[in-house]
Amino acid sequence: MTDIWADLYNAHADIVLNGHEHNYERFAPQDPEGKADPAGIREFVVGTGGAPQDGFRSDPLQNSEVRDTGHFGVLKLVLDVDSYDWEFLGVEPLPLHDVGSRKCHGRL
Repeated sequence: MTDIWADLYNAHADIVLNGHEHNYERFAPQDPEGKADPAGIREFVVGTGGAPQDGFRSDPLQNSEVRDTGHFGVLKLVLDVDSYDWEFLGVEPLPLHDVGSRKCHGRL
């Protein structure tokens, strides 16, 4: 996947969405090697749609900002011309609340 991440990074992609794990994790913007980079790609792993949730198989990576295995829900993305907003909409009781926004990198 490193080559794909490098291509996305070089094309100034802003977001990568994954659903391969049954949990929720949000990463800070990162380079193709997964290192923090303000000009990098923010990654979301959202596998919280109803299957039994898996625990994490490893310690958090340095770039991980939010991790959760206890809430079902969906990720709401609002895409604008030059920014995006995210909000994890979890189910009761005590839903996970992860919300934020970020400016896009701009057009090539």
